[in-house]
Amino acid sequence: MTPHPLRQGGFRLLFIGRTVSTLGDAAVPAALAIAVTRATGSAAALALVLGCAMVPRLLLLPVGGVVGDRFDPRLVALTTDLVRALAQLLVGLELLGEQPGLAHIAAASAVGGIASAFAMPTASPLVATTVRGELRLRANALLGTATGGARLAGPALAGLLVYTAGPGWAFVLDGASFLLSAALLTRLRIDHVPGEPRSLRRDLAEGWSEVRSRDWYWTSLIAHGVWNGASAVQLTLGPLVAHTRLGGDGAWVALTQAGAVGLLAGSLIAARLRPRRPVLAGNLALALYGLPLLALALPAPVPLAVAAQTVAMAGLGFLNPVWETVVQQDFPAGTLARVTSYDWLLSLAAAPLGYALAPLASDAWGDRVPLLAAAGLVTLVCAGTAVVPGVRRYGTPGTTGTVPGPVTARPPARA
Repeated sequence: MTPHPLRQGGFRLLFIGRTVSTLGDAAVPAALAIAVTRATGSAAALALVLGCAMVPRLLLLPVGGVVGDRFDPRLVALTTDLVRALAQLLVGLELLGEQPGLAHIAAASAVGGIASAFAMPTASPLVATTVRGELRLRANALLGTATGGARLAGPALAGLLVYTAGPGWAFVLDGASFLLSAALLTRLRIDHVPGEPRSLRRDLAEGWSEVRSRDWYWTSLIAHGVWNGASAVQLTLGPLVAHTRLGGDGAWVALTQAGAVGLLAGSLIAARLRPRRPVLAGNLALALYGLPLLALALPAPVPLAVAAQTVAMAGLGFLNPVWETVVQQDFPAGTLARVTSYDWLLSLAAAPLGYALAPLASDAWGDRVPLLAAAGLVTLVCAGTAVVPGVRRYGTPGTTGTVPGPVTARPPARA
């Protein structure tokens, strides 16, 4: 009988902590938007707060990868959980006051963004050190399922808190969730062999060398970045299209909830399917994101658009655990944090580009043009990775109980 990942004590602690903190995080975006809008009445103020979190995160992600590899990732994750807990609690207390200050909220958001730059690269090393190779796909799928469930429940939880107790309580809840995650991490024990002291520049260069050494990895990162850029186009133009041409705001709510359902379903599918060509299968699944973009551009009837969104996000839900498992398997443990930091960096950097270009293109040519362009680009680039030899060959002809490894010998030891 195949053991279950949750029977591994270390992973069980990690899973509970990540699930709780992810649910807390999922309630924050809606609460933040409502809180800042209520306090200032300005969309520019909300953009400022979001930028204060995003900019330091982008700038420090590679450094966070170096720290995650050089030091105990459990200790790094624990520290960042405590910092993020403090930041969210401060925002919550500020919002619970009579006159919340935008500067205080922006500063706390910046602190949270800095902490997340160091926290995000630790996720993959922690899974790799708490779960054996043959169980990693199932473990990553469980984490993906938790994320999908949180995205489904988070907005509803935010709405409940905002309209019954006030938006500040959503941040208090998120801060408490990080405290619980940190408490669980104090009980986690992992084996970590510290690397030899080296310069930051050398560590960054070594991580980038590992990325470049695998054609299946860096070409897939380009595809994943394009996906995030296309997602930003949809998030920017989709609500307006739904409001003006699909019958109202309810259509956008339906699309959002359908995406959460699809994400959850895709993670469940990934736990059961073991593709012989995992990288190729995951990238082809991402190419499905062209469907909802096309549905919005036409526009298609609401039921068809909802179905397209469900299928597309199921593709993302399928890719995430498969991709994480392949990366954890193929890259040496001492470089995982740096490699995944470059993954996160490309993905996060592509989203602001989509946010910036979509409204400009819409003003110039109408919303249909950027939506069709994003649909074509994401389909072409994600499916186009099939021409890359490493993407096609990653896998073995036979089926095994774990995610297969590459056909050719992997390069020397190097998101």
